[in-house]
Amino acid sequence: MSPPDPESNDNILGVDFERNIVLIPGDNDAQLSEKQRVDYRSYRESFLNWLYHLGKDPESAQGYSPYTVFESGYRAAAFDRWVWETEETYTVPPTRDHADAYLQETAYNDMAQATKGKVEEMLRRYYRWLQHKYGHSEWEPEFSFQSSGSNAPRDFLTVDERRKIRQAALDHGSIPSYEYLDADDRARWKSYVARVTDTRNPSREDWEKVDGWKITSMVWTSLDAGLRPIEVGRAKTTWVDINNGVLRIPREESSKNKENWTVSLTDRTANALDRWLAEREHYDRYEDTDALWLTTHGNPYASKSLSRLLKRLCGEAGIPVENRQMSWYSIRHSVGTYMTREEGLAAAQSQLRHKSSHTTMKYDQTPVEDRREALDRMG
Repeated sequence: MSPPDPESNDNILGVDFERNIVLIPGDNDAQLSEKQRVDYRSYRESFLNWLYHLGKDPESAQGYSPYTVFESGYRAAAFDRWVWETEETYTVPPTRDHADAYLQETAYNDMAQATKGKVEEMLRRYYRWLQHKYGHSEWEPEFSFQSSGSNAPRDFLTVDERRKIRQAALDHGSIPSYEYLDADDRARWKSYVARVTDTRNPSREDWEKVDGWKITSMVWTSLDAGLRPIEVGRAKTTWVDINNGVLRIPREESSKNKENWTVSLTDRTANALDRWLAEREHYDRYEDTDALWLTTHGNPYASKSLSRLLKRLCGEAGIPVENRQMSWYSIRHSVGTYMTREEGLAAAQSQLRHKSSHTTMKYDQTPVEDRREALDRMG
């Protein structure tokens, strides 16, 4: 059976645009069997209709313009084709690892910076649809294509800002208020307050002195380990090794990797985690789970909630966020940048759990003056 004409009516998105939006471009069609073609047509129609009707803002049902749907549709088809060629078989939907690898390959491609930016935009839209359609975990790239021409990480926290965020996290949070607990819960929390304040029969004043350690431990661990948002959501109590001051992340939980990782923690962070593990036992929402951190609603943390938390901490610390691409990855990028500067690429690669050293190389942005001083020392 010969493949259908790419411009035939049954291969055009069923919306009246000035420019036809092809469901299956010819290069994709050439790689498909008849059954695969039927499956892929349905898959593409769902994606492109979502872009047009909902993609821009699903909550308010705002879609993208026909031109954006046309452009993103063709770039997404090229990405699908790349996945099939990489896997040597037809497969949909793609994984987050596919997006990471495609974006990295794009970074090394000899194309205009603006074109690379279009690829990144397409991937963001594509994976928002996959999250909506299939319940996939949120995907967020580790770096962006900037107008300066460098494939650099987005904004990261400076050393001074890292210290301010650490302090703001230390001052953030508290245990449940005495007045809002029933008798049973109050008795349970009283033993914890007694232990923390080293008093046999703690008063309300003692109770008010006790701060919660969840936010502190979560932020400090991320400042040390450069946790991705998905890793914060996946983190388990079994990862924490207080005695040795490390996180032990098994390969089945290690985002984007296929091996176990041992990640260094500072003594301060290990102490914060120790305090949090003791406090955590008193919250009902942790009774049937080994999740290390959950929101007040009992859900795993995700990229948006973590970004809101970071911006709130920035506000408390007096750190400006205007005109900056500030997200939870800003913490991770600060770890990569300064670990590379202090200990080199190998240390940064291990701390950030990168499979490839090429991914870590984008953090090798040692200032010219530092390199000049190194040359002077080298003689």
